[in-house]
Amino acid sequence: MRQIASVALVTLAAACAPTASLGIAHLIATPSVDAPKGTLLIVGGGSQPPELVRHFVDLAGGPGKARIAILPMATSDAVSTGAEKEAELDSLGADSFVVNVTRAQADDDSVVRKLSTASGIWFPGGDQSLLVAALQGSAALRAIHDRFRAGAVVGGTSAGAAVMSDSMITGNQFWPGMTVAVDSPSFSRITRRSIEIVPGLGFVHNAIVDQHFIRRQRENRLFSVVLERPSLLGVGIDEGTALKVTPDGKWTVMGRSSVMILDARRSRVTQSQAASLGAVGIRVSLLPSGSTYDPQTGEATLPSR
Repeated sequence: MRQIASVALVTLAAACAPTASLGIAHLIATPSVDAPKGTLLIVGGGSQPPELVRHFVDLAGGPGKARIAILPMATSDAVSTGAEKEAELDSLGADSFVVNVTRAQADDDSVVRKLSTASGIWFPGGDQSLLVAALQGSAALRAIHDRFRAGAVVGGTSAGAAVMSDSMITGNQFWPGMTVAVDSPSFSRITRRSIEIVPGLGFVHNAIVDQHFIRRQRENRLFSVVLERPSLLGVGIDEGTALKVTPDGKWTVMGRSSVMILDARRSRVTQSQAASLGAVGIRVSLLPSGSTYDPQTGEATLPSR
């Protein structure tokens, strides 16, 4: 498996489509020679502990050096959201600026030039589909990936966390007989073809991110996604909690709560035509702050205290 932000890409078509259960040997790829040098800080939503915000500034170069681009297009109140985050980051010594663009504007050379100066990129919360619509396939997104490959930190919260993976949970689900997915506050089933998945922004590979996870009891949703796509690790990040992904591909949990990892790569899943969705051999890890995880091997460590 590509180090989750640093190894060879798996195609979006393969990531988003349901797949049969695979042996682990088929899921671990050789690290790419041009693996990104940047770090990801993926926050599960809710209020962010001050230490997480400070850590993001430090990863971007620290006070007096960090230059952080804020892209608030996930929210309908992008102006105030961007200004609020800008003030918070600047109070910690960063030089931050807001890039609030439409899809058409996201191809402008002036936007690309501005993003090329950033040592950090932050995606606030809202509706992840709005953010993807503004950036997918754009020159701005290519510039952000260029900065990430060069060593910039990329982070986001809530919707800004969901967009990180190749395959993205929209928040919509299909009910029996429906051909169009609808927004829903709850997910009461574990079943096939119930969760809408679309391409995300592609910083996390061979995994899919869910947010507000423990607080909003989204286990059913992530189980449904992962059992249809067992090559993808399910990553459920709780509120006030971050998953830090370093250039060596290792994961560290930070913040107030926990991250749940669903690993069905070695599991046996009922056939796609079966009436019920079932599986055996799923590996579930609940990782509180201070834990580490190796996505290549599935091995985890818990904090010593």
